[in-house]
Amino acid sequence: MSITGAMNSALSGMTAVSRAASVVSSNTANALTEGYARREVSLAATQVGTTGTGVKVTGVNRVVNQTVVNDLRLAEADLGNSNIRTDFLSGVEKMVGESGEPGSLSALLAGFDSALISAASRPDSDARLTSLLNAAQGVAKQLNTISDNLMQVRTSADDQIANQVDTLNNSLKQIAQLNRTITAQQASGVDTGALLDQRQLLVDQVSAIVPVREVMRENGQIALFATGGAVLLEGSKPSEIGFDPAGLVTADMTLASGALSGLTLNGMAISTSDDKLIGGGSLGALFAVRDELAPQAQTQVDAFARDLISRFQDPSVDPTLAVGDPGLFTDKGVALDTTQEVGLAGRIEINALVDPAQGGAIWRLRDGLGATTPGAVGDSTLLTALGTALSDPRVPASGDFSGTKKSSSGMAADILSQFSSARQTAETQQAYSSSRQSTLKELFLADGVDTDQEMQKLMQIEQAYAANAKVISAMDQLLQTLLGM
Repeated sequence: MSITGAMNSALSGMTAVSRAASVVSSNTANALTEGYARREVSLAATQVGTTGTGVKVTGVNRVVNQTVVNDLRLAEADLGNSNIRTDFLSGVEKMVGESGEPGSLSALLAGFDSALISAASRPDSDARLTSLLNAAQGVAKQLNTISDNLMQVRTSADDQIANQVDTLNNSLKQIAQLNRTITAQQASGVDTGALLDQRQLLVDQVSAIVPVREVMRENGQIALFATGGAVLLEGSKPSEIGFDPAGLVTADMTLASGALSGLTLNGMAISTSDDKLIGGGSLGALFAVRDELAPQAQTQVDAFARDLISRFQDPSVDPTLAVGDPGLFTDKGVALDTTQEVGLAGRIEINALVDPAQGGAIWRLRDGLGATTPGAVGDSTLLTALGTALSDPRVPASGDFSGTKKSSSGMAADILSQFSSARQTAETQQAYSSSRQSTLKELFLADGVDTDQEMQKLMQIEQAYAANAKVISAMDQLLQTLLGM
């Protein structure tokens, strides 16, 4: 090899290792940066004819296993979906309360039953009648609270849907812009690694909301398709997702009635079911909470409220009532109307005729709601009949219950059992989703920055740099010797 050839080889080597050192520095500095993909320098030998003339940097590559990235996105979307469902079902179970837990529906109902027995044993005691009134009010207020909480959950889900749709639209627009910028910079020979990192983060954000498949297109662009089939982005053309938030969601508002908004894709209505076009991520789960899970829970507590009201407005239980008169429990002060059952748990309240705070008289609990004057203070007939009505096994007239007869406490236990079973099923799915996501996350991180490995590379780079420097020094000394001859 000539002196010039040796010098060129050494200089090209120093240039290459300098670039490699810069890449190692970037990798180390960004080891904890979200979305950063490890870089590797790609080198190639140069030659003139059959003579090697050194080495050149052909590029800096992002190390990304796209298959693992795609699978991880789907796993994280599935985990987010499972988390929302599990959190909702756990929350509903807590609203109803564990059997025997203070303040639970079962405990309040048991307290009401106990107060009826206590009052029947001493019908002359105003204190026991007052305790009975308080216990009945406690049951009604608990049902009100459960219904109000379900309304708030649905309202919150509706608000979150609106926020996620905004995030989705903004992210798709930013990805489309990055597609254009990446294409332009690649054509100019500019490194696009940082832009690719940014685009990957945005796609991750989109996929958490609506799970997507990323497809590479020409000139560094990508297309995004929801796993359900919807086209979210094709090159530089993002789709527009439409949604109109309700502001406040009440028990009677449904998607089918038009009171709640669904989704549109480029102006066309699309299904919001969690197994359809946009299903599988957090957006699908929020629609499931708003339109399926919470209404199902509302149906059950409404059915319980209906059963409770009907038990005590029966004239055969309280002979002082006429057919159609409201009983001890009412629908906002009026008798039960079975055509207005939706939201009944939020409206159930105690008849004002027995509540002194509302101008009623406590003795009507003993003598009958239709009584105009107090009766015999020792007569426990009505109180006993009320207790019997509470524990009387009946087939529920509505709700998703088995066809067997149930007492009020049996219905409450059945509601809790249903919510508990649904929560356990959701937790099983959540555990599976979490395990799958953790496994794929480890595979993804395996391609990330390993600072120990980067330090080893840096040592090799230093050795290579020193070797090239020695060649240059030796060539310099040789030239000096030749010039001095």
